[in-house]
Amino acid sequence: MSVRELWFTQPYHVEVRERSLPPLASGHIRVKNECSAISAGTEMLVYRGQLPSDISLDATLESLQHDQTYPLQYGYACVGRVEQIGAEVDSSWLGKRVFSFQPHASHFTATPEQVILLPDDIEPEAAVFLANMETAVNLVLDGSPALGERVLILGQGVVGLLVSSLLAQFPLTQLVALESLSLRKDQALKFGVQHVYDPHSATDLASLEQLLHLPVQLSDTAKSGADLIYEVSGVASALNLAINLSSYAGRIVIGSWYGNKAANLHLGGVAHRNRLKFISSQVSTIAPEWSGRWDKSRRFDVAWDMIRRVQPQQMISHRVPLEQAPFLYSLLDQAPEEILQSVLTY
Repeated sequence: MSVRELWFTQPYHVEVRERSLPPLASGHIRVKNECSAISAGTEMLVYRGQLPSDISLDATLESLQHDQTYPLQYGYACVGRVEQIGAEVDSSWLGKRVFSFQPHASHFTATPEQVILLPDDIEPEAAVFLANMETAVNLVLDGSPALGERVLILGQGVVGLLVSSLLAQFPLTQLVALESLSLRKDQALKFGVQHVYDPHSATDLASLEQLLHLPVQLSDTAKSGADLIYEVSGVASALNLAINLSSYAGRIVIGSWYGNKAANLHLGGVAHRNRLKFISSQVSTIAPEWSGRWDKSRRFDVAWDMIRRVQPQQMISHRVPLEQAPFLYSLLDQAPEEILQSVLTY
C-alpha cells in the first residue's frame, strides 16, 4: 500500500510524492482521507517562503513539530475514515470517520488520541472547517463582545467570515467589516455583517469613519470608534488602520499570523492617548482568564455546534484532486479573488 503526500519543496513550488506505507504499529490507526481543507492564510506563508525561523510550525500539534526548512509538509484539516487498526486498538474504531490536524495526504497514521470522532450529523465537507471554526470560537472568546458594542472585522477570508458568522448571533449595535474581494464581501453579508467596506477605497473608508463617528473627539469618546476590532486580514499594516478606527479604550484582537512580515506600528498618537488594548489571540492555547472554565474539549464541542448553525461548507468554491494541488496553490497565490474555500479530495 502506498500514500500520496503533498510537499512544499521550495517557495512557490509544491509537488505530490508517493511512498510505501510502513506496517501499522501497535496502538495506532490508519486513516484514508476523504478531503482536507487548505487554510490559505497560513499555507500561503509556507508556499511563499514567509515562515518565521524562530518558532515551530505549531506549538502543540505533533504533526507540525519539525524544522521549518524545505522540503516540508503542512496542513491541519483532514477528514477521513479509519481503514486499519493496530494491535491494542479497540475494534470499534474501524470504519469511523475522524478529523485530524494532519498535513495533506491520501493516508495518515495516528493514535486514537490524535483524532477527533465526527458527530453523526456532520458531513466530511463541513467537518474540514473544524480547525478554523475552533480558531473563530477562540477569537470571539478572547474579544469578549458585549451587548450593544460596535464591532469591526478587518479581513473576510475564511477565518474572518467564520468570526463574522458567530458575531452575527450577538446583540451588537454594529457589525461591519473591511474586505476588497467580491466573493468574500457577498458571503459576509449572507452571514449577517451589516456593511462591508473596501479598505482600498477612500470613499468607503470615509463612509466607515462617518458610521463610527470618527474622528474621535476627546470630549465625546464614548460615541466614537469601534469598541472591538478583529485583525484577521493577514496584512500587518492593517493594524495601523485598526488603531485609527478604534474607540477610546477599545480592544484590538490580533488573530493574523504574519510569519516573517514586520509591522511598522504607529503607537505615538491615538494608540497612546486612547489607552488601546492589544490582544494576541492564538488557538494553540486557551487564555488564562478562560482556562479555569474552558478546556479544548469544551471549545471543540462549541465549534461543532457552530458548524451545525453556520453550515460553513457553503463557502467551498473549489474541490480539487490532490494531484492538481500545484495548480490550486498557484491560483491561491495569483488570483485569490476567485477562491473562497478550497478543498483537496482523495
